[in-house]
Amino acid sequence: MTLAAHPRPQHAPELRAAARHIGRRRFLTVTGAAAALAFAVNLPAAGAASAAELDARRIDTDPFTLGIASGDPLPDSVLLWTRLAPAPYQPDGGLPAQRVTVHWELAHDENFTRIARRGAAIAYPEFHHTVHVEVGALDPDRVYHYRFRAGTWISETGRTRTAPSPAGAASSLTLAAVSCQAYTDGYYTAYRHLAQDDVDVVLHLGDYLYEYAVNSVGGYRNYTDRTLPALYNRETVTLEDYRLRYALFKSDPDLRAAHAAHPFVVTWDDHETENNYAGDTPENSVPPEEFLLRRASAYRAYWENQPLRRPQQPVGPDMQLYRRLTWGRLAQFDVLDTRQYRSNQAYGDGSQIPGPDVDDPARTMTGATQERWLLDGWRDSAALWNVVPQQVTFSQRKFDLATPSRLSMDAWDGYRASRRRVLDGARAAGIENLMVLTGDVHVGYGFDIKDDFDDPDSATLGTEIVATSIASGRDGTDKPANWDTYMRANPHMRFYNGRRGYVTVALGQQSARTDFKTVPYVTTPGAPVTTAASFVTEVGEPGLTPA
Repeated sequence: MTLAAHPRPQHAPELRAAARHIGRRRFLTVTGAAAALAFAVNLPAAGAASAAELDARRIDTDPFTLGIASGDPLPDSVLLWTRLAPAPYQPDGGLPAQRVTVHWELAHDENFTRIARRGAAIAYPEFHHTVHVEVGALDPDRVYHYRFRAGTWISETGRTRTAPSPAGAASSLTLAAVSCQAYTDGYYTAYRHLAQDDVDVVLHLGDYLYEYAVNSVGGYRNYTDRTLPALYNRETVTLEDYRLRYALFKSDPDLRAAHAAHPFVVTWDDHETENNYAGDTPENSVPPEEFLLRRASAYRAYWENQPLRRPQQPVGPDMQLYRRLTWGRLAQFDVLDTRQYRSNQAYGDGSQIPGPDVDDPARTMTGATQERWLLDGWRDSAALWNVVPQQVTFSQRKFDLATPSRLSMDAWDGYRASRRRVLDGARAAGIENLMVLTGDVHVGYGFDIKDDFDDPDSATLGTEIVATSIASGRDGTDKPANWDTYMRANPHMRFYNGRRGYVTVALGQQSARTDFKTVPYVTTPGAPVTTAASFVTEVGEPGLTPA
């Protein structure tokens, strides 16, 4: 994985400084949410304030309530994650503000008879007793098993793997793409099926968290056997709020099973912070300096609770999430961040008839630095498949049959000049097998990416696969009411389904097979999984053909 230099944030330096270094005098003058955030963001670095160490043998309740995870596989390294939280629904997780030593093991077999690496890490209270272990000096293209121990407690066993070597001629890779897991909208049944599926890596395309209040019965989960604490029944604003919300989401057994079964590569969308924010511009009229405090809290909690490496650790309201991974010479993954650096939405963040601003070349979805990093990476790519995991719909998506039609101002349709530069850059780099992976919209789509979306006969430059949600949108339907309109208005749309689920893509030397997997309901647990449709994309022939 290679990383670009940290991009220049779009917001003014003084606002960034306010979120990083707000002092005691300022803390006493800000009001409401900003006051609480000021204290939260000003937490010291790990080790600076936790001289005392807790003897892990004194932990008398299972601390691994939020499971384990791995992520961002490299040819010689894996990243392992866990958090100690004997009481996950309490703000302190049930542990005192003391550091805890956590032991870890990585083995060639699930019985741990052949240990590959072992060691110890510190769970610091400043990072909410989360642990990020980067295990190096490993063999490429290998499956490993891992576990943690704190005192007498041993975590569940996880399965992870390294990527093939950069020069390796990997013959195949099967990935899963997931997104959008609103806890209140239903059960994470799709994750249970994904945990049992044979995939090499899971790409999470955003909305891992939702900021909205969760009532005592878990919304549409409608619990009758438990009552969620009242502290969840408010929108996330402070660092404590975000940390508690991750604890709620990550306590779900199906999500835990998926994390334990497969390494994840994660990127965020909007709800990990706030709905439809753009750069330093919030959804509502909150001042930018106050929103940046909230963003700093959201970004810190995101890093704490995800299997991410050190280069992704945030500094105040800034966090470099975009990064590049490879799978031998078979695939290059350019993981994008389309929230942190984007221009504000034109004409609001909903569906609108586009005006001239959507074609303004000064407006950007990615920011100039990330865009340059992407295009430079394509020019240097030796991969057969160039895959772009990102957040919002990339292809044109007309909402009606009128001329002009309404488009989403929050998606790439609201940033057409930015999309044009990306497509021109792919063509200039000679990218023949471009695949964009998308989340956000709570439905499954399959698109042919056209050179000119208004001309069905124009060249097809790539393929876009949109993964439906895990739970957001509740049960859904196979054929939404607007299905016929969308399919007629968008002739490059090859598939549209409104159920919950996930997507698998099997990349090979000759072709890629995409399977849209859905469940019929999520408002009650236990739904079966079916394959709603399958498509093939041939090497050198972008676009989707029914399998």
